[in-house]
Amino acid sequence: MNWNRTTRRSAGTLLAMTLLVVGAASHWTAAQSAAIRLVIDYGDGVIKTINGLPWSKGSTVLDVMNAAKVRPHGIAFKNIGSGATSFLTQIDDVQNEGGGSGKKNLQFWVNTTYADKSFGVYEVQAYDVVFWQFATYQGN
Repeated sequence: MNWNRTTRRSAGTLLAMTLLVVGAASHWTAAQSAAIRLVIDYGDGVIKTINGLPWSKGSTVLDVMNAAKVRPHGIAFKNIGSGATSFLTQIDDVQNEGGGSGKKNLQFWVNTTYADKSFGVYEVQAYDVVFWQFATYQGN
């Protein structure tokens, strides 16, 4: 009689607690698995893709590049400046050619949006794709 009511209430409470824990765990797992993909087009027919780079709130393209740097078969890169004035000058053996008509330089997009600020401050979101291309000025 009372045992039946108590057992059902306990079972209901246990089920609710289990669902909360499972829900929280799956949310935590999804947040932990959020990652960035880095794609580099060297402009000579070679494209390198590095998947599964870590993401956290506030991550910048520079953070993504630094994470790719320590990966097996990752990248090497050089930049000058810092923060909003950080400018990428080289990825692996591909170096910017400088200004002027017909000169190739490294440019980046996040997803399909051409960068409008330095890679040192450009924030990425979970599951973004950072795409660098060595080409003549592309712009928007």
